[in-house]
Amino acid sequence: MTDALIELRDRLRVFTREREWDRYHAPKNLAMALIVEAAELAEHFQWLSAEESRAIRSLPDGEKREAIRDELADVLIYLIELADALDVDLAAAARAKIGKNALKYPVEKARGNAKKYDQL
Repeated sequence: MTDALIELRDRLRVFTREREWDRYHAPKNLAMALIVEAAELAEHFQWLSAEESRAIRSLPDGEKREAIRDELADVLIYLIELADALDVDLAAAARAKIGKNALKYPVEKARGNAKKYDQL
């Protein structure tokens, strides 16, 4: 993993151990918590148009951006904890997946459309 991910993983290990939450952090539970947090993140965008959702990037820091930032952090935290529980190097997994996606979605076929790889 990258240094930043390793540092976050290590901080989360300490945080969890200090609270004796390890027993609750089975992969199943962490995956479910990740889904819940992703749903909470999605709520912020649920009824926005594509343009309105893009405009959030330009909003000044405030309650809306802080709430979205917090949900993004929750998703990342549970993802790191789940990867740790399963001994998965997230950075290596992401690099490998990008390689697989490059094969499934060659530029000359995929550029400019949102079709699934089996429909290109």
